[in-house]
Amino acid sequence: MKQVLPVNSKQQLKAFIDFPHELYQGDPYYVPELYIAQKDLLTPGKHPFYEHSSLQPFLAYQDGKVVGRIAAILNNNHNAFNNSQDGFFGFFDCVNDDQVAAMLFGEVQKWLLEKKVSTMIGPVNFSTNETCGLLVEGFDSSPMAMMPYNYTYYINLLENQGFQKKVDLIAYQFLAKNYNDKAFRLSEVIRKRLEQKGIVIRPINLKKYKEEVASLREIYNSAWDKNLGFVPMTTGEFDYLAKDLKMILDPDFCLVAEHNGKMVGFSLAIPDINQILKKIKKGRLLPTGIFRLLLQRKQIDAVRIIALGVVEGYRKLGIEACFYGAAMQKHNEKNMKMAEASWILENNVMMNQGLLKMDAKPYKRYRIYEKAL
Repeated sequence: MKQVLPVNSKQQLKAFIDFPHELYQGDPYYVPELYIAQKDLLTPGKHPFYEHSSLQPFLAYQDGKVVGRIAAILNNNHNAFNNSQDGFFGFFDCVNDDQVAAMLFGEVQKWLLEKKVSTMIGPVNFSTNETCGLLVEGFDSSPMAMMPYNYTYYINLLENQGFQKKVDLIAYQFLAKNYNDKAFRLSEVIRKRLEQKGIVIRPINLKKYKEEVASLREIYNSAWDKNLGFVPMTTGEFDYLAKDLKMILDPDFCLVAEHNGKMVGFSLAIPDINQILKKIKKGRLLPTGIFRLLLQRKQIDAVRIIALGVVEGYRKLGIEACFYGAAMQKHNEKNMKMAEASWILENNVMMNQGLLKMDAKPYKRYRIYEKAL
């Protein structure tokens, strides 16, 4: 017997978070999410998302055993900013069974229709500011920090339910063995020109982290505002993310651009913490996971460039090239093996062309789907 039930208890929430560990057992590329982080993300009152929006998780059972999960998401800020009536699904994991998938999506559709939405989009965990996209190309390696992973059959599960492509997100790979300092040398020439105009590139100041974060939030909400599906982050949401990132931040990979003291752009790359999380059973930091996290951080040999943005009026001056050049130089100095730039919208011509010119290789592709309700 198959059935889908809403998650309404602590025990069900635990089962919801833990289901992927069983589903991907034995998969060499799977990376478990930290249990405590997922629990906060899915608990109203713990994450600032719930101050303006809502979410309902569901679990699918077959003969009493969990065989799938999904969350229905209403992001009121997204709809207000984009003047839309969109609903989202996220946290989707499922056995290879069209009937189970149909039941899960059926419950999400019912919940969303009650909220008067006209479109279901996903997978998106809250918004495009968080983890989003279904892996459709590049199944031969683990995901980088804060990127999703799924089995190949998920593509059929979604498309068999009538979902169609909305947009693709591309991840680019830089390999250390292909490192060419031409980009760095060029960026140094550009940097000197920028300095003559009063524009300076510098690392983030962790001693003034709170003030820096406030400026970063302004840049983020301004520089990305024309991206497809973008929704500005609230102060609470940005501070929540900044607090999490501070634990793994390396100032050498978090750079800001200032014009006469005013921040006009920033670039953020983070160590690939997934290299450690892969070894933490079921994402539990206790009793031993915390020691792996602390002791093995210096062994991480890859970074993910997760954000790079410049406000209107300062683009095409070469600030972006300086960010990439400086990051790749530090990457080389620290003897790292790989860097990933992700994700880039497939229709962002300037960014895609720029990365290809720097010998970056598109090696993973993620897809956001949509379906009219």
